[in-house]
Formats: sequence, C-alpha cells, structure tokens
Amino acid sequence: MGRTPDGDGQVTTGPEISVVMSVHNGAATLPATLSSVLTQDGCDYEFVVIDDGSNDDTAAILDEFARRYPRLRVTHQPNTGLTRALIRGCELATGEFIARQDAGDISLPGRLAAQLSFLRTRPQAVMTACAVEFIGPKNEPLFELCRPMLDLDSGLRESTIATVSGPPHHGATMFRRQLYARVGGYRAPFLVAQDLDLWLRLAEEGECLGMDQVLYRARLEVGSISSRSRDQQFRMAELALACRRARASAGDDECTLGPTETPALPKGRLTRTERARFHYFVGSCLRQRDRRAAKAYYGAAFRENPLHFKALMNWVFS
Repeated sequence: MGRTPDGDGQVTTGPEISVVMSVHNGAATLPATLSSVLTQDGCDYEFVVIDDGSNDDTAAILDEFARRYPRLRVTHQPNTGLTRALIRGCELATGEFIARQDAGDISLPGRLAAQLSFLRTRPQAVMTACAVEFIGPKNEPLFELCRPMLDLDSGLRESTIATVSGPPHHGATMFRRQLYARVGGYRAPFLVAQDLDLWLRLAEEGECLGMDQVLYRARLEVGSISSRSRDQQFRMAELALACRRARASAGDDECTLGPTETPALPKGRLTRTERARFHYFVGSCLRQRDRRAAKAYYGAAFRENPLHFKALMNWVFS
C-alpha cells in the first residue's frame, strides 16, 4: 500500500490510485475493460466499480473477477445514472489520486503508472489526461486526440461554449482526490457534462496538464450518452460555464445552479435519425484510411435515413 498525506498533513496508508468506473449493462465488453485495468503494474491501486442496476450478465462477470482479483471492489446498486454512480464510486475511493475508466474502453499498458508519475512530478497540476485512440464498433481505428501540457489547461479557461474544451476523454483522466473533494466533486444536477463541470472547478485550484502519450482506447458505440444527448450536453455545458462566472463574481454558484431543471436523458430504442447520424460520423472518420469501410457506413446511414443526402453522395463517390 502507498503512504500518502491526509488533509492534516498526517501520513496515512492506502493505495496510490483509485480507479473509478460505473457500468450499466456492459457485459459484452466488460471482461476486456476489467482485464486492461487489473493487469496494470508499476503502482499500487484499487479498482472501484459501481454496477449501476445492470440486468444482463454484468453482475456475474464483476463478481467472478472480484473473486480472482482482490484489488477489485464491486458495489451493486439500483440504477441511478452515471453521475450519481460516479459520486458513489468516488466516495468509496481511498487513493491519493482518482483515475477514471469507462466501461467498454481499454486502459493501455502502463497508463496508471505514467499518469501517477506525471502528477507526482508536477505538484502544480490538479488533473491530467493522456492522449486517446478512438475506435469504432468493429474495432476500427478512427482517430487520435491529444491536448498536451497547457493546451488542456488553456482550453478549460475559455469562456464560451464554442471555444471551451476539456480532456480528450472523460475516462482518460486522473486527478487528486483531496482537491476533488474540496471543490465538491461530481454534482448530481449534471446528468451530462458532469465532467466539464468538475474540470472547470478543478482548474480554479491549479493547472490541468495534458500528456501526449496514447494510453487509453475509447470505443464509440451507437446509443452512447454522448451520441444521444447532444442538446442536453449543450445546455448543461452552458450551465457549467454560467456557474463558473458566478463563482468568479459572487464567490459561489448556488444561485446559478439552484434547483435547476435537469434535462431528462433519451430513453428507449434509438431513432433511425440517431443511428444514421452515428453511421455517417464513423464513415467520415474512416474516409481517408479505409474507403471500403467508410462506404459501408455511409450506406448504413442512408438506409436509416433516406433523406440523408450527404450520406448518399459520400457512398456514391467512396
């Protein structure tokens, strides 16, 4: 176990890192995600996983892995949604640092040790995020995203929804647990954009510095929260920025956050428009590197939405 100072400067025992993840009905890709974290080396860590009301084989998979890996701590609960599940996971965390992980994604070898070393050697840094490789539903490499060093910090200090930018991916971040608690952690009203709201508050405590190493692989799936809730993401990101302005002028954001009406997330089956939008995006990512695969996605987009003329044109000329 690592030895870390607590809030009073006393030395306490505990893991260096708590990896926190929430999963809801993620059985298909869960074993690969769990293995990618549980085979990390070079640091002392625990893996805190909240099973957020799954009704597939997720619970059984988690319990089997927990029997094999003592560092895996599983909590089963009724479904509360991502934000509340992350709040609970971070409350259970005991590490000096919290690393996020999303179900379905992969932490590449050496990720935890590299991010730990990065933060330990930069005491002014409150949060870091590594570069991320994004893959499609069939494991196709789509693109990489990197916000190295102060690029990440400057993006979080922008003032408008059009210019503000955060880490390459929520799951690729690591931050100091004491500062997470000091700024109030994830906040329940933010069903979406809960990460941006947290990053903006952390950035008020120090620097958010990015890494240029690709240490995380994120899977893009049709039906993900980010692909289904763009309007809600926009609204809640605007609220996060308004809260920051209120803190800067009035010292707190209680009046701005207040009893805000939290937008409901889309439920039920995906619409054909949503599926078409996703297929078109993946096709556009593949257009330069794999025209045959791109053509298949453009075709799928047009079949879902015959009025998607961009998809039709790209399919014809791919």
